[in-house]
Amino acid sequence: MSATDTPKRSMRTALGRVRNLGAAHSGTSDFWRQRITAVAMTLLMIPVLVIIMMLLGRNQAGAAQILGSLPIAVILLLFIAASAWHMKIGMQVVIEDYVHNEKLKLISIMLNNFFSIAVALASTYAILKLSSGV
Repeated sequence: MSATDTPKRSMRTALGRVRNLGAAHSGTSDFWRQRITAVAMTLLMIPVLVIIMMLLGRNQAGAAQILGSLPIAVILLLFIAASAWHMKIGMQVVIEDYVHNEKLKLISIMLNNFFSIAVALASTYAILKLSSGV
């Protein structure tokens, strides 16, 4: 038997070799999504800070007038979407890494998803309500 006839040693299972997947069964998509949302939040941070500084010292009517502007509402909505998505991914990675009980891990990931969606929807509703003047 020659050296080319010996089977290649690997720690991967036969099914893993066929599917060509790693231990996590996915690539680095969460890693890149979190980096993209971080860049988006970084780029949006300056306009959001300017908006917050414009709101300082204003009464409710003045704040509603500033937040009623379409460009400001769009900036805030983009920031909310990026922040909620970034938060969801970050907490999911922490849960997957440090919660070892499978049932608790599944429940925690579901609660994380629901919480992230609830925060995003409540924030979006508040911005849309203020921007519509209702």
